[in-house]
Amino acid sequence: MDLPVNHFKRAILARESQIGIWVALGNPYSTELVAASGFDWLLLDGEHGPNDTLLIGAQLQAAAPYCSHSVARPPSGDDVTIKRYLDLGAQTLLIPMVETAEQARSIVAATRYAPDGVRGIATMTRAARWTRIPDYLKRAHEQLCVIPQIESVRGLENLEEIAAVPGVDALFIGPADLSASMGYIGGAGHPDVLAEVERAIARIVAAGKPAGILTVDETLAQRYLDLGCSFVAVGVDTIILAKAVDALRARFPSRNAAG
Repeated sequence: MDLPVNHFKRAILARESQIGIWVALGNPYSTELVAASGFDWLLLDGEHGPNDTLLIGAQLQAAAPYCSHSVARPPSGDDVTIKRYLDLGAQTLLIPMVETAEQARSIVAATRYAPDGVRGIATMTRAARWTRIPDYLKRAHEQLCVIPQIESVRGLENLEEIAAVPGVDALFIGPADLSASMGYIGGAGHPDVLAEVERAIARIVAAGKPAGILTVDETLAQRYLDLGCSFVAVGVDTIILAKAVDALRARFPSRNAAG
């Protein structure tokens, strides 16, 4: 059995546009439903979604039969969580709140076996297909994709240094937390924030790395693709569900005066 190919990594390194969707419901059944829609990639959210390690693993399995590549976001970039996500079979990690090159180096080291890193060795895992991939320990890094998320003023200040860390494959901009860091909490659409996001995309592209972002504004999504973003998430499952349910309910207002 051979090491699974990370087609998402290949695509973004070739600067092929990859359209994705945020998956935050934390349920394998709903994850499979979304995966079947054919998005290029799914973000399994372990930072803000109600996910533990078992749920992330179950969602990786649920999405596996489909063409959508699962990108997993752990709650933080600590060594233990990264190890567990990788052992579950996640090949692409989006790491939140990365602000320095030192952090990025530590994150990359957590994805590499010794002597290049500190990842603990185990082959009785889904990632190694329970010992069925004989050269997994030597080749696992080839198909791993490490993406630091830049979402603070400090992260922006160190963007080029983070991008230059060996093993960092791409950078992702987080407008929501960035807006708060800039003093505009809840103001991801503020002109100053939008301008900073565009400058960040340009800087990432200039640094020779693929750039990614999430926006539920379709006009902005197209704008970011035009600016050179290689991977853009254009929706969030929770928001889509809430809006659809609210719209349907509004079309059938309550006929009960007390309702």
